[in-house]
Amino acid sequence: MSNMFCYQCEQAAKGTGCDTVGVCGKKPETSALQDIIVHQCKGLGYLTHELRKLGKKDESIDRFVVDALFTTVTNVSFDDARLVAVIRKGEELKKSILDTYTKAATEAGQGVEPSHLPAPVGFVPAATDEELASQGADVGILKTSANEDIRSLQHLLTFGIKGMAAYAHHAYRLGKSDDTVYAFFHESLAALTKSDPSVDELVGLNMKCGELNIRTMELLDQGHTEHYGNPEPATVQVGLRKGPAIVVTGHDMLDLEELLKQTEGTGVKVYTHGEMLPAHGYPGLRKYEHLAGHFGSAWQNQQKEFDGVPAVYLFTTNCIQRPRPSYADQVFTTGLVSWPEVTHVKNGDFGPVIKKAQELGGPSEDQLTGKQMTTGFAHNAVLGVADKVVDAVKGGAIKHFFLVGGCDGAKPGRNYYTEFVEKAPEDTVVMTLACGKFRFNDMELGTIGGIPRLLDVGQCNDAYSAVRIAQALAGAFECSVNELPLSLVLSWYEQKAVVILLSLLSLGIKGIRIGPSLPAFISPNILNFLVENFDIKPISTADEDLQAIMAA
Repeated sequence: MSNMFCYQCEQAAKGTGCDTVGVCGKKPETSALQDIIVHQCKGLGYLTHELRKLGKKDESIDRFVVDALFTTVTNVSFDDARLVAVIRKGEELKKSILDTYTKAATEAGQGVEPSHLPAPVGFVPAATDEELASQGADVGILKTSANEDIRSLQHLLTFGIKGMAAYAHHAYRLGKSDDTVYAFFHESLAALTKSDPSVDELVGLNMKCGELNIRTMELLDQGHTEHYGNPEPATVQVGLRKGPAIVVTGHDMLDLEELLKQTEGTGVKVYTHGEMLPAHGYPGLRKYEHLAGHFGSAWQNQQKEFDGVPAVYLFTTNCIQRPRPSYADQVFTTGLVSWPEVTHVKNGDFGPVIKKAQELGGPSEDQLTGKQMTTGFAHNAVLGVADKVVDAVKGGAIKHFFLVGGCDGAKPGRNYYTEFVEKAPEDTVVMTLACGKFRFNDMELGTIGGIPRLLDVGQCNDAYSAVRIAQALAGAFECSVNELPLSLVLSWYEQKAVVILLSLLSLGIKGIRIGPSLPAFISPNILNFLVENFDIKPISTADEDLQAIMAA
């Protein structure tokens, strides 16, 4: 294969789409296989949605669809063999559920005419892996509506449910799920099989996606806090210490916990990287003394940060970049993450990871940077001092709140967020979350009345905490969130950021600034709709935006 088309992330080539190879490193064959997986999920969603109307459910389909969609999120899986395995499993499940649906419909007095079923239901993967990749061209993301605005809304929904699938996956691993969430996956996938959906229908589904994602993030928040306690403010040392080292990146706290258990007494120190930093705020994880600190910054810097360092790197969820040959044998993946020729952890056995760390020996001298970062300011911690916050606002000590967060990335323009926080007036408070915070979370911004001016709320999924904080403040001031002295300045990169935006819009939050560039999949008319109804604004310059916000 020599071509592809993918524009699901912010770094889409030329601002329009990757058409020869992904900026992320995704090959055309890999892109095609992922397109097939999404196409299959539409067929499974349709059948499951119809079957649910007949009073029947299948939990195995629920879990498969969630994991399959998550597998297609940017920077998760680059291993064609593992993607082919997902497709083969999807075909098995489709045959089974189609048979179940046909029997149930017949028993209910409804005929099932195969020719009337949508195309994704009738799709049959090619027999050989070589032929399979070529099928992707027939089911790619541009093989949808010819109407630009309908296609834009279809892809907004598709990328939204991909992001929601990531959070649903983490939640169910922690024992938290909600059948309403699974039902929506199938409802939306079924809607995506329609050849003539209306704008109103798709707008409604996108808003419902945001609403159900809030529920999904709530479930994940419950899973985290029930397992590890409510996050507490914590100061974290940056850099490596002497001795064998494993650096854990991604988002999965359950994998981190299991690794901490298996490394007890081995002499191996465990460090967080990227969006795993908030792990240090959880009492149930911080209790492990060999959770030694944090190493590095955001995902896009891993190649230069990992190269030449004698540590092992464990990828638990999306964020993997092509490992340089110099450290490729130090990389391990787990869960849904995969990269060709990188060792994948099986059945939760981190023995090979630990053995490799011991063989490498780790740094011979401390490589601490002298920097410290703070984390752990989730909703429970912030609301615990809500009275002080309210008094500071009423007394004029705090003039404004900013939520500056989201995804980081390599594309130029993201220094805006560093400059914005640097220039934020001293009587303002900055909340942040996700890996975008690494642009500024080592700054010393001081305090206001004992309240830190920089509050790390957590991972991208902890947008739920930010929502809880905003809603609590609105309640305290007896106003709407839009009437608070609060501005949202967000950066986006991949599909989890897309669904978080949908979540905020579903709450009616207006005036969000977003950058560094707008999504390539949003058509001009749909962008105008978002501007007119939600006052969404592209970022300009830090000075201009701060002046406009503070003057409002």
